[in-house]
Amino acid sequence: MNIEEVHRGVQTNKHRRRIGRGPGSGSGKTAARGHKGAKSRAGYSRHPIFQGGAMPLVRRVPKRGFNNKWALNVATVNVSDLERAFEAGSEVNSDTLRSLSVLKGSYDELKILGDGELTKKLKVTANRFSASAKEKIEKAGGEAIVIRSIKPVAEKRAEAKAAKKAAEGKK
Repeated sequence: MNIEEVHRGVQTNKHRRRIGRGPGSGSGKTAARGHKGAKSRAGYSRHPIFQGGAMPLVRRVPKRGFNNKWALNVATVNVSDLERAFEAGSEVNSDTLRSLSVLKGSYDELKILGDGELTKKLKVTANRFSASAKEKIEKAGGEAIVIRSIKPVAEKRAEAKAAKKAAEGKK
């Protein structure tokens, strides 16, 4: 390869096409849009998932289930992850898990699950523990501390609402 071949095929002084400027321009009259039809009109844009008039995939697939807007997003961590990420005697909580990139994204509650083995003594703070996780943490000499969950607040509201309804019913 020689130096004069470096820019071969690259058009450095390429001029933009001035469409719709007479027959001499090469793109006059219809301005490269063809004759008539929706695509030749001003303001035309096709929906990004338009499938040529066929029934769209999103409408062909049946609806299923629902999205519960009250459901809590629970992040789960296994004891094997704790074994791998933490030194013996350290405190494990939502912030430390996030700082070590064990947990990512947003969640409402943290649950520790019992998959894997734990040999280190850890002080683990979470919203929930599975029975096997709690057993493994305590067996290793650590402690499993349950912190208050978001759910009791929702339950208290439901109880207050039920009591109010019952009081209104007695009148």
